Amino acid sequence: MPDARDIVDLTPEEAEAAHREAVAEVEEYLRGQESKDLLRFITCGSVDDGKSTLIGRLLYDCKLLFEDQLASLTAESARFGTTGEGELDMALLVDGLAAEREQGITIDVAYRFFTTDKRKFIVADTPGHEQYTRNMATGASTAEAAVLLVDARNGVVTQTRRHSFIVSLLGLKHVVVAVNKMDLVDWSQETFEKIAADYRTFAGQLGIEHVTCVPVSALTGDNVSQPSAKMPWYDGPTLLGQLESLEVLSDAVAKPFRMAVQWVNRPHLDFRGYSGTIAGGTVRPGDTVAILPGGRTTTVTRVVTHDGDLDEAIAGQAVTLTLAEEIDISRGDVIAAAEARPEVADQFAAHMVWMGEKPLLPGRPYILRAGTTSVGAQVTELKYAINVNTLEHTAAKHLDLNTVAVCNLALDHAIPFDPYKENRETGGFILVDRLTNATVACGMIDFALRRASNIHWQQMKVDKAVRAAAKGQRPCVLWFTGLSGSGKSTVADLVEQELAKRNRHTMTLDGDNVRHGLNRDLGFTDEDRVENVRRVGEVSRLMVEAGLIVLVSFISPFRSERRMARDLMEDGEFLEVFVDTPLEVCESRDPKGLYKKARAGQLPNFTGIGSPYEPPENPELRLSAGEETPEQLAARVIALLEEKGFI
Repeated sequence: MPDARDIVDLTPEEAEAAHREAVAEVEEYLRGQESKDLLRFITCGSVDDGKSTLIGRLLYDCKLLFEDQLASLTAESARFGTTGEGELDMALLVDGLAAEREQGITIDVAYRFFTTDKRKFIVADTPGHEQYTRNMATGASTAEAAVLLVDARNGVVTQTRRHSFIVSLLGLKHVVVAVNKMDLVDWSQETFEKIAADYRTFAGQLGIEHVTCVPVSALTGDNVSQPSAKMPWYDGPTLLGQLESLEVLSDAVAKPFRMAVQWVNRPHLDFRGYSGTIAGGTVRPGDTVAILPGGRTTTVTRVVTHDGDLDEAIAGQAVTLTLAEEIDISRGDVIAAAEARPEVADQFAAHMVWMGEKPLLPGRPYILRAGTTSVGAQVTELKYAINVNTLEHTAAKHLDLNTVAVCNLALDHAIPFDPYKENRETGGFILVDRLTNATVACGMIDFALRRASNIHWQQMKVDKAVRAAAKGQRPCVLWFTGLSGSGKSTVADLVEQELAKRNRHTMTLDGDNVRHGLNRDLGFTDEDRVENVRRVGEVSRLMVEAGLIVLVSFISPFRSERRMARDLMEDGEFLEVFVDTPLEVCESRDPKGLYKKARAGQLPNFTGIGSPYEPPENPELRLSAGEETPEQLAARVIALLEEKGFI
């Protein structure tokens, strides 16, 4: 092809030929790019093992940096660099947050694209700090392979094992161990081989199928993209060469057809389609599909895309399906192959990685999001936690940050799913805090609990409405909450006395009284407090079903559990009464001497002293117990019941 400076000397015919040649070269290049396969991988490992430096080195060696990027890198290296005067700090190409540059660490997941002659890559640079393990799990959830960095000076450490365990949980079958900073151990073959042997032993326990170990120095570039003359004893591939040759064949297309409905597409009266991304298998017009969780079957009539109808669509494609019959389908439903349906259950066993700053407490309500569906969920049982160093199973009553565990979950209603090992898309989920909307866990479904499919709700002819009508009243729950000594039980007792005078049918559940029977096995840890309120909430619901006005007098210190109790009732049936008495007033009363014991350290989990109380944000009624008499407070509760139409 002629140089651009020579084109002015070409005849029109020669210029036209040169133009055609240039266009042909561009088209050939684009076709070559389209034909390359794509590998998604993550870099992970302990803090300061050189993950960001390694990615920066790959970008630099692949000549994917523009002049302005190099200029910016030079300036940033002078300001934030850790590699010495005049040297480029490759990590700064990836660490984009100001806090990352100032501290020299990775905090958030950073995604970068690069390409070589053989393959295209998307790499997720994930944090090494233990407190950001949740970010690492996020990056791994969409990856096909992992590059695990190990500092040659330190060998395999706890965070190496933790990241490896999460990699195995999330189904990544290929791990490339980059033993980095070989320059700091004098390119020692013995050091490398010991680390490689240690890691292979641990990976074998996890069931990781393919492990390749490569000695590198991300700082100097040795063995990253070019073989190193400083390690003649190593005759394996470079890191980039190994990534280019990994055979990561997606088996998603071979799996049964699955598509979670993301959107009901109704642009006009003559078209109704169901849009989503295919999570497994293939679909064609004429295929028989089932709509889950309901189970109705129908036939696919069209596979629609923006560019026109398709004769076939495969896993990974976003499509809109039209069906032969009008069926009630909404977001969160799953369209699946009729002859190979996913399971449907509301209880299952799962592996889970806890990501919340506050501990997981069994019985506390969360929101479970799986695919496009969201349901209420509780961890009903913690089977065991897993020690990431020894893989030992240990007993646990709660989960702290970064703990991996096996647990049982119960959902508000059944959802369709596949075991995670069969389909990552339909077998994975996250848990979301109901109050903060923060993601607090990621999980992998193992199997449905057998009893989940054998238990059905028995419909009775005599229901709540019939029972309430027989009593001539509307049932509800009056939930009195406040500190110990606030006056909850006193006010509740006065309210029940007044209701009895009016011939209303009531029942009071008092915190102390219930602990003599129903909850006698529970202590006062956070875990036991959650279970305490859960049980009382369920009993209250049954009493409301019986048509009673239920008065519950419990400290119930956590908003989450009070919300859980509210959600058990129908709208309008739960009235939260906050007996708002200042701590100093409660402590001055101290009718049971509990505050005195708490101050002396004899009651370590006492609410208000050693354990927090979360006051209601929007109660139906707030009682200023330090300002009015108990009789006046009870009268206000009666007025609320009258206003709401319960008496």
